[in-house]
Amino acid sequence: MTSSSAPKGSVASGHPQVTEAACIMLRAGGNAFDAMVAAGFAAAIAEPTLTSLGGGGFLLARTAQGRAILFDFFVNTPGWGLRAGGIEPHFLPVTVRFPSSEQSFNVGLGSAAVPGTLRGYLHIHRRLGRLPLSVVLEPAIRLGREGVVINAKQAYLFDLLTPIMTLTPAGQALFAPEGRYLGEGDMQRNPDLAAFLETLPSEGDQAFYAGELAGRIHQEMREGHGLLTAADLAAYQVIEREPLPVEYRGFRLLTNPPPSFGGSLIALSLRFLEARQVAELGFGTPAHLALLTAVMAEVDRRRTEGYLSPADLGQPGVGESQERVRLVSSGTTHISVYDAEGNAASMTISNGEGSGYFVPDTGIMLNNMMGEDDLHPEGFHVSPPGLRVASMMAPSLLLADNQAALALGSGGSKRIRTALLQVISNCVDFGMTPRAAVEAPRLHWDGEQIQVEPGFSEAALAVLEPRWRLNRWPAPDLYFGGVHVAASNGDGAGDPRRGGWAAMVDLAAA
Repeated sequence: MTSSSAPKGSVASGHPQVTEAACIMLRAGGNAFDAMVAAGFAAAIAEPTLTSLGGGGFLLARTAQGRAILFDFFVNTPGWGLRAGGIEPHFLPVTVRFPSSEQSFNVGLGSAAVPGTLRGYLHIHRRLGRLPLSVVLEPAIRLGREGVVINAKQAYLFDLLTPIMTLTPAGQALFAPEGRYLGEGDMQRNPDLAAFLETLPSEGDQAFYAGELAGRIHQEMREGHGLLTAADLAAYQVIEREPLPVEYRGFRLLTNPPPSFGGSLIALSLRFLEARQVAELGFGTPAHLALLTAVMAEVDRRRTEGYLSPADLGQPGVGESQERVRLVSSGTTHISVYDAEGNAASMTISNGEGSGYFVPDTGIMLNNMMGEDDLHPEGFHVSPPGLRVASMMAPSLLLADNQAALALGSGGSKRIRTALLQVISNCVDFGMTPRAAVEAPRLHWDGEQIQVEPGFSEAALAVLEPRWRLNRWPAPDLYFGGVHVAASNGDGAGDPRRGGWAAMVDLAAA
C-alpha cells in the first residue's frame, strides 16, 4: 500500500496492455504526455477493433503550470485533386448488431477520410514529451512482435466487426490466419505494424504522408474507387485549439471545442441538468431517470434544430428547453493519464468501425469516418475536401479550485455525450468515486426510445414507461460507452463495459 504522500500517477484505458504501456513510461521518468503517446501506439496493437494509426482523435492536455491545449488530429474530408462527382465512392453497408440494438455503417475504400492519428501522436510527443521516441515506441513494438492475447471484450468486438476485419486479404491474414478467425484466448500479432513503428524515430511520418506509402495509398484508392489522395495526405496538419470551458456547480469542465460538437452538446446537457438540484432527487429514483431522459431528449431535439456551438446557448429557445426539462420530475477508445508532477492528459481516439482497407505492408487499417451517418448529418460526401470532420468525441478534464481533478472521456459513437454526462453528474452531484460513477448503470435516449442497462429499479422504470418507450438490456454493454477516468489523487477507473483497466503508479518506488 502506497502512502498518501508518495508521488503517484494514474492511468485508465480500455485494455490492460495499453494501461501498462503508459505506466512503463511513468516509471521510466516520462511525463503524462510520453505515457499517453506510448499508450496510443500500444492501443493500435491491443485494440485494433477500436483504434488505428489510420484513424483520428483528440488529446486534451493540461500542464502542471496550468496551460491547457486541445490537440485536434481528427480526420479531414478527402478528395483534393479529384473532379467533383467524378467517382462513385466504394461503399459497403454493414450492420453492427448489439445484443438489444443495431447500428448501420458504411465501409470500403470510399469510407476512408484523411487520417490524423500517426501525425497527431508524433506532434504531441515533440511538443510535450521528454523521453526519446524510441523509448516511447518500445511497448507497442513488443506487442506487435510478441502478440497480445485476445480477451473477452476484444473477442466480443471482433465478433461484432467480423465482416470489416476480414474484408480484404490483408485483414484475413491478420485476423484469420490459417483460415480461422481469431477469438478469445488466441494470440494476435501485427509484425508489419511493429516494423513500421521501428522506422519512426529516424524517418518520422514522411513516408506515410508524403513518401512511398502515400503514393501507394493514392494508387490503390484510384483503382478501388476511394476518395483519399496523395494531396490530401500531404496537406494534413494537426491543429492546436483552446479547450471549451463549461461551468457546472462550482466545477469547471474543459472539453473539446468546435468544430467538433461532442463537447458543445455536453455543455448544453450540463446547463439543462443544472436547472434542477439533482442531488436531492437521489440516484436512480424515478425523478432522476426522468430528468436524465428529458435532458437527453431535449439536447437531441436542439441538435436536430441546428444547435452545434456554445454560441447558440444565448439564442431564443434555450430558455424554453430548460422549462421543458424542469417540467419533468462509434469504434472508439479512450485513455486518461495523470502524472505526479500535475500534468494531465485525456485522449479519445477512433478508427470508426474501420474501412477494411489496409495501407500496404504496414498493418494499418484506415478509418471509415466518411461512412458514419452521425458525423455527416447533411449527407455523405457533400462537403468539399480538406475540412475537419466534426466529431462526438469529447476528451475532458474536470477542474476543482482551478486544479485538474479528473481526466475522463469515452468511446461509444452517439452515446459518448450521454455516457460522459452521467459520469460527470455521478461524481459532482452524488459524490461518487470514479469507480462507482463509471460502474453505475446508464441509460441513453436514441431518438425513439430509452435504452436502459440493468441496475435501475423496476419501480423507477415503470414511472418512465407512460411517457417514453423503454428497451431493457439484459446486461451492461459497450453500447453505453466506455468511460475511463484517471484522478489526480492516483485513483481511477476503467470502464468494465469495454474491458477497461486502471492502475496507480507509485513513482516513489519506481
